[in-house]
Amino acid sequence: MSDVGQLLREWRTTRRLSQLELSARAGVSARHLSFVETGRSRPTREMILRLAARLDVPLRGQNELLLAGGYAPAWGESALDGPRLAAVLSSLRDVQAGHEPYPALLVDRHWTMIDANAAVAPLTEGCAAWLLEPPVNVLRLSLHPEGMAPRIRNLAEWRTHVLHRLDDQAAHTADPRLRELHAELAGYPGGETGERPAGLVVPLRYDDLSFFSITSVLGTPLDVTLDELAIESFLPADATTAAALARQSQR
Repeated sequence: MSDVGQLLREWRTTRRLSQLELSARAGVSARHLSFVETGRSRPTREMILRLAARLDVPLRGQNELLLAGGYAPAWGESALDGPRLAAVLSSLRDVQAGHEPYPALLVDRHWTMIDANAAVAPLTEGCAAWLLEPPVNVLRLSLHPEGMAPRIRNLAEWRTHVLHRLDDQAAHTADPRLRELHAELAGYPGGETGERPAGLVVPLRYDDLSFFSITSVLGTPLDVTLDELAIESFLPADATTAAALARQSQR
């Protein structure tokens, strides 16, 4: 089995598709797809990208498939502090600033905090200094017993939400570092709940504040780095929280 064929088969298995289902989606014969997966047929660059698109493979994974097939990557990967991304990152920071007095932060694919607006700092007061030293992993910061966890009033519910979400992300991206992070966080105290939360969204009840979160990603990224960035925004879940955050921003 060729490297690219094996990788394609792994992605297809991860997406829980049969060869027949994927071949129908991609407009190729199941026989040809079988030959590709077993290495009997070398796929073209266009075929790899077509199959990757139907498998919803992230840009980083698409590049890995192309390299395994003997082709150059299709997508660039720019440095976060380089000039190519400066304009986009500036706009993303404007979005974060515009979200104040509510918290918002920019994270990468491993939940490393790239940036945060001024409303985030008050929430991390009292956390262990080592958790706040760059690179800060926001999930570790939130669930670690020396971090924000002692102040989360619905910790078991919030942990369940975070761990399920991280598990889904690890499955979608096939990123082993996310699996490692999941195993680490699952080992922290705090419990989990199998019960369905009441209400409309899973809340984060932090001290006397209550939030719900929104994840925003770029709609048309053509760069691996940008494809893996997200803004995590927190909005007040009640009028009391909104008023408290407004007062805090005026201090």
